[in-house]
Amino acid sequence: MTGPDTVLLQADRITAVRGGVSILRGVSMQARSGSWLAVVGPNGAGKSTLLRCLAGLLPVEGGEVQLKDRGLRSWSARPRARVLAWMGQHHDGDDSMRVRDAVALGRMPYQGALGLASASRSDLEAIEQALEDTDMLDKADRTLGSLSGGERQRVSLARTLAVQADVLLLDEPVAHLDAPHQRLLAQVIQRETARGCAVISVLHELPLALHADQLLVMQGGQVLAQGASDDNEVHRAIESVFDHAIEIKQVASRWVVLPRY
Repeated sequence: MTGPDTVLLQADRITAVRGGVSILRGVSMQARSGSWLAVVGPNGAGKSTLLRCLAGLLPVEGGEVQLKDRGLRSWSARPRARVLAWMGQHHDGDDSMRVRDAVALGRMPYQGALGLASASRSDLEAIEQALEDTDMLDKADRTLGSLSGGERQRVSLARTLAVQADVLLLDEPVAHLDAPHQRLLAQVIQRETARGCAVISVLHELPLALHADQLLVMQGGQVLAQGASDDNEVHRAIESVFDHAIEIKQVASRWVVLPRY
Protein backbone atom coordinates (compact mmCIF):
# COMPACT_ATOMS: atom_id res chain seq x y z
CA MET A 1 0.00 0.00 0.00
CA THR A 2 1.26 3.48 -0.81
CA GLY A 3 1.63 6.44 1.53
CA PRO A 4 -1.21 8.69 2.71
CA ASP A 5 -2.80 11.18 0.32
CA THR A 6 -1.11 9.69 -2.75
CA VAL A 7 -2.99 9.98 -6.04
CA LEU A 8 -3.76 6.37 -6.94
CA LEU A 9 -6.18 6.87 -9.84
CA GLN A 10 -6.87 9.87 -12.00
CA ALA A 11 -8.59 10.88 -15.19
CA ASP A 12 -7.19 13.67 -17.34
CA ARG A 13 -9.76 15.26 -19.66
CA ILE A 14 -11.24 11.93 -20.72
CA THR A 15 -14.03 11.61 -23.26
CA ALA A 16 -16.16 8.55 -23.94
CA VAL A 17 -18.71 7.63 -26.59
CA ARG A 18 -21.37 4.90 -26.38
CA GLY A 19 -23.65 4.05 -29.28
CA GLY A 20 -22.41 7.06 -31.19
CA VAL A 21 -23.40 9.40 -28.35
CA SER A 22 -20.87 11.44 -26.39
CA ILE A 23 -21.28 10.44 -22.72
CA LEU A 24 -18.18 11.94 -21.06
CA ARG A 25 -16.84 15.30 -22.15
CA GLY A 26 -13.43 16.29 -20.82
CA VAL A 27 -13.75 14.75 -17.36
CA SER A 28 -10.83 15.18 -14.94
CA MET A 29 -10.73 13.82 -11.41
CA GLN A 30 -8.42 12.32 -8.79
CA ALA A 31 -8.80 9.60 -6.15
CA ARG A 32 -6.27 9.56 -3.32
CA SER A 33 -5.13 6.89 -0.92
CA GLY A 34 -7.01 6.90 2.36
CA SER A 35 -10.01 8.67 0.85
CA TRP A 36 -13.58 7.80 -0.14
CA LEU A 37 -14.87 9.65 -3.20
CA ALA A 38 -18.61 9.50 -3.88
CA VAL A 39 -19.80 10.29 -7.42
CA VAL A 40 -23.28 11.83 -7.49
CA GLY A 41 -25.58 13.35 -10.07
CA PRO A 42 -28.90 12.81 -11.85
CA ASN A 43 -29.70 9.89 -14.14
CA GLY A 44 -27.74 10.09 -17.38
CA ALA A 45 -25.00 12.26 -15.91
CA GLY A 46 -22.28 9.78 -16.94
CA LYS A 47 -21.45 8.43 -13.48
CA SER A 48 -21.42 4.72 -14.32
CA THR A 49 -19.67 5.39 -17.64
CA LEU A 50 -16.94 7.22 -15.74
CA LEU A 51 -16.44 4.23 -13.44
CA ARG A 52 -16.30 1.85 -16.40
CA CYS A 53 -13.61 4.01 -18.01
CA LEU A 54 -11.66 4.14 -14.75
CA ALA A 55 -11.86 0.34 -14.55
CA GLY A 56 -10.65 -0.09 -18.13
CA LEU A 57 -13.93 -1.73 -19.16
CA LEU A 58 -14.78 1.03 -21.62
CA PRO A 59 -12.12 2.66 -23.81
CA VAL A 60 -11.71 6.42 -23.67
CA GLU A 61 -11.84 8.32 -26.94
CA GLY A 62 -9.63 11.11 -25.66
CA GLY A 63 -7.58 11.97 -22.59
CA GLU A 64 -6.02 9.38 -20.31
CA VAL A 65 -6.71 7.34 -17.19
CA GLN A 66 -3.67 6.79 -14.95
CA LEU A 67 -3.33 4.13 -12.26
CA LYS A 68 -0.42 4.78 -9.89
CA ASP A 69 1.21 7.24 -12.33
CA ARG A 70 1.02 4.78 -15.24
CA GLY A 71 -1.38 4.85 -18.12
CA LEU A 72 -4.13 2.32 -17.44
CA ARG A 73 -3.66 0.74 -20.87
CA SER A 74 -0.01 -0.02 -20.10
CA TRP A 75 -1.00 -2.41 -17.29
CA SER A 76 -1.34 -6.10 -18.09
CA ALA A 77 -4.54 -7.74 -16.88
CA ARG A 78 -3.37 -9.69 -13.83
CA PRO A 79 -1.29 -6.96 -12.12
CA ARG A 80 -4.04 -4.43 -12.77
CA ALA A 81 -6.66 -6.77 -11.28
CA ARG A 82 -4.61 -6.97 -8.08
CA VAL A 83 -4.45 -3.19 -7.73
CA LEU A 84 -7.89 -2.17 -8.97
CA ALA A 85 -11.11 -4.02 -8.11
CA TRP A 86 -14.48 -3.40 -9.72
CA MET A 87 -18.04 -3.99 -8.54
CA GLY A 88 -20.70 -3.43 -11.19
CA GLN A 89 -24.47 -3.12 -10.97
CA HIS A 90 -25.20 -6.59 -12.33
CA HIS A 91 -24.81 -9.81 -10.34
CA ASP A 92 -22.63 -12.36 -12.11
CA GLY A 93 -22.41 -16.05 -11.33
CA ASP A 94 -24.41 -19.19 -11.97
CA ASP A 95 -27.38 -19.67 -9.64
CA SER A 96 -25.97 -23.06 -8.61
CA MET A 97 -22.66 -21.58 -7.43
CA ARG A 98 -22.03 -21.46 -3.69
CA VAL A 99 -21.60 -18.06 -2.06
CA ARG A 100 -18.10 -18.93 -0.82
CA ASP A 101 -17.01 -19.99 -4.32
CA ALA A 102 -18.39 -16.78 -5.83
CA VAL A 103 -16.46 -14.68 -3.31
CA ALA A 104 -13.33 -16.77 -3.95
CA LEU A 105 -13.32 -15.49 -7.55
CA GLY A 106 -11.96 -12.25 -6.14
CA ARG A 107 -8.68 -14.06 -5.47
CA MET A 108 -8.18 -15.18 -9.08
CA PRO A 109 -5.61 -12.43 -9.85
CA TYR A 110 -3.31 -14.12 -7.32
CA GLN A 111 -3.70 -17.69 -8.60
CA GLY A 112 -1.33 -19.74 -10.73
CA ALA A 113 -2.08 -22.40 -13.32
CA LEU A 114 -4.14 -24.45 -10.86
CA GLY A 115 -6.50 -21.57 -10.19
CA LEU A 116 -8.49 -21.55 -6.97
CA ALA A 117 -7.50 -25.17 -6.33
CA SER A 118 -4.13 -23.79 -5.23
CA ALA A 119 -5.60 -21.22 -2.81
CA SER A 120 -3.11 -20.16 -0.16
CA ARG A 121 -3.73 -19.36 3.49
CA SER A 122 -3.82 -15.64 2.66
CA ASP A 123 -6.43 -16.35 -0.03
CA LEU A 124 -8.63 -18.24 2.44
CA GLU A 125 -8.24 -15.53 5.08
CA ALA A 126 -9.19 -12.83 2.57
CA ILE A 127 -12.32 -14.78 1.56
CA GLU A 128 -13.39 -15.30 5.19
CA GLN A 129 -12.80 -11.62 6.00
CA ALA A 130 -14.86 -10.50 2.99
CA LEU A 131 -17.73 -12.81 3.99
CA GLU A 132 -17.63 -11.42 7.52
CA ASP A 133 -17.45 -7.81 6.34
CA THR A 134 -20.62 -8.25 4.29
CA ASP A 135 -22.55 -10.26 6.88
CA MET A 136 -22.59 -13.32 4.58
CA LEU A 137 -20.52 -15.73 6.65
CA ASP A 138 -23.60 -17.67 7.80
CA LYS A 139 -24.77 -17.99 4.18
CA ALA A 140 -21.43 -19.05 2.72
CA ASP A 141 -22.66 -22.53 1.75
CA ARG A 142 -25.91 -21.43 0.16
CA THR A 143 -26.30 -21.13 -3.60
CA LEU A 144 -26.60 -17.80 -5.35
CA GLY A 145 -30.02 -18.80 -6.66
CA SER A 146 -31.37 -19.08 -3.11
CA LEU A 147 -30.47 -15.49 -2.19
CA SER A 148 -32.48 -12.29 -2.23
CA GLY A 149 -31.40 -9.34 -4.40
CA GLY A 150 -29.80 -7.62 -1.41
CA GLU A 151 -27.90 -10.76 -0.43
CA ARG A 152 -26.56 -11.19 -3.96
CA GLN A 153 -25.48 -7.57 -3.85
CA ARG A 154 -23.49 -8.33 -0.71
CA VAL A 155 -21.86 -11.33 -2.44
CA SER A 156 -20.72 -9.03 -5.25
CA LEU A 157 -19.31 -6.62 -2.69
CA ALA A 158 -17.58 -9.47 -0.83
CA ARG A 159 -15.93 -10.68 -4.04
CA THR A 160 -14.61 -7.16 -4.65
CA LEU A 161 -13.33 -6.83 -1.08
CA ALA A 162 -11.60 -10.22 -1.29
CA VAL A 163 -9.20 -8.80 -3.90
CA GLN A 164 -7.72 -6.53 -1.22
CA ALA A 165 -6.90 -4.02 -3.94
CA ASP A 166 -5.49 -0.53 -3.49
CA VAL A 167 -8.40 0.98 -5.46
CA LEU A 168 -12.06 -0.06 -5.18
CA LEU A 169 -14.60 1.02 -7.81
CA LEU A 170 -18.17 0.45 -6.61
CA ASP A 171 -21.08 1.19 -8.93
CA GLU A 172 -24.24 1.68 -6.85
CA PRO A 173 -23.06 -0.68 -4.09
CA VAL A 174 -26.06 -0.08 -1.81
CA ALA A 175 -28.75 -0.92 -4.37
CA HIS A 176 -31.16 -3.43 -2.77
CA LEU A 177 -29.49 -3.06 0.64
CA ASP A 178 -31.54 -2.36 3.76
CA ALA A 179 -30.55 0.32 6.27
CA PRO A 180 -28.40 -1.90 8.55
CA HIS A 181 -26.39 -3.19 5.60
CA GLN A 182 -26.00 0.31 4.15
CA ARG A 183 -24.48 1.27 7.49
CA LEU A 184 -22.27 -1.83 7.36
CA LEU A 185 -21.07 -0.87 3.88
CA ALA A 186 -20.13 2.62 5.09
CA GLN A 187 -18.19 1.11 7.99
CA VAL A 188 -16.34 -1.28 5.69
CA ILE A 189 -15.45 1.52 3.27
CA GLN A 190 -14.14 3.64 6.13
CA ARG A 191 -12.01 0.73 7.31
CA GLU A 192 -10.65 0.20 3.79
CA THR A 193 -9.67 3.86 3.49
CA ALA A 194 -8.06 3.69 6.95
CA ARG A 195 -5.67 1.06 5.55
CA GLY A 196 -4.79 3.42 2.69
CA CYS A 197 -7.24 2.28 0.02
CA ALA A 198 -8.88 4.70 -2.42
CA VAL A 199 -12.62 4.04 -2.79
CA ILE A 200 -14.74 5.52 -5.59
CA SER A 201 -18.46 4.81 -5.43
CA VAL A 202 -21.40 5.90 -7.55
CA LEU A 203 -24.28 6.65 -5.19
CA HIS A 204 -27.87 7.76 -5.61
CA GLU A 205 -28.29 7.79 -1.83
CA LEU A 206 -27.25 11.37 -1.06
CA PRO A 207 -27.37 11.01 2.76
CA LEU A 208 -24.84 8.18 2.49
CA ALA A 209 -22.73 10.09 -0.04
CA LEU A 210 -22.36 12.93 2.47
CA HIS A 211 -20.43 10.51 4.70
CA ALA A 212 -17.70 10.22 2.03
CA ASP A 213 -14.51 12.26 2.31
CA GLN A 214 -14.91 13.81 -1.15
CA LEU A 215 -17.81 14.36 -3.54
CA LEU A 216 -17.67 14.48 -7.34
CA VAL A 217 -20.76 16.14 -8.81
CA MET A 218 -21.61 15.31 -12.43
CA GLN A 219 -24.18 16.52 -14.95
CA GLY A 220 -24.37 16.04 -18.71
CA GLY A 221 -21.12 14.08 -18.90
CA GLN A 222 -19.10 16.77 -17.15
CA VAL A 223 -17.79 17.48 -13.65
CA LEU A 224 -19.48 20.44 -12.02
CA ALA A 225 -17.63 20.24 -8.71
CA GLN A 226 -15.25 18.11 -6.69
CA GLY A 227 -14.44 18.83 -3.08
CA ALA A 228 -14.83 17.89 0.55
CA SER A 229 -18.20 16.51 1.62
CA ASP A 230 -18.73 19.49 3.94
CA ASP A 231 -17.94 22.09 1.25
CA ASN A 232 -20.84 24.50 0.79
CA GLU A 233 -20.02 25.07 -2.89
CA VAL A 234 -20.22 21.32 -3.50
CA HIS A 235 -23.57 21.24 -1.68
CA ARG A 236 -24.92 24.04 -3.86
CA ALA A 237 -23.77 22.15 -6.97
CA ILE A 238 -25.64 19.03 -5.80
CA GLU A 239 -28.80 21.04 -5.20
CA SER A 240 -28.45 22.58 -8.66
CA VAL A 241 -28.03 19.29 -10.59
CA PHE A 242 -31.12 17.91 -8.85
CA ASP A 243 -33.13 20.97 -9.94
CA HIS A 244 -33.34 22.20 -6.34
CA ALA A 245 -35.70 19.35 -5.45
CA ILE A 246 -33.53 18.83 -2.37
CA GLU A 247 -31.53 21.00 0.00
CA ILE A 248 -28.55 20.13 2.16
CA LYS A 249 -28.63 21.43 5.72
CA GLN A 250 -26.44 21.04 8.76
CA VAL A 251 -28.29 19.64 11.75
CA ALA A 252 -26.12 19.61 14.88
CA SER A 253 -22.83 18.18 13.58
CA ARG A 254 -24.30 16.27 10.63
CA TRP A 255 -25.25 17.14 7.07
CA VAL A 256 -28.71 16.01 6.05
CA VAL A 257 -30.66 16.01 2.77
CA LEU A 258 -34.17 17.45 2.90
CA PRO A 259 -36.78 17.32 0.10
CA ARG A 260 -38.21 20.54 -1.34
CA TYR A 261 -41.83 20.41 -2.45
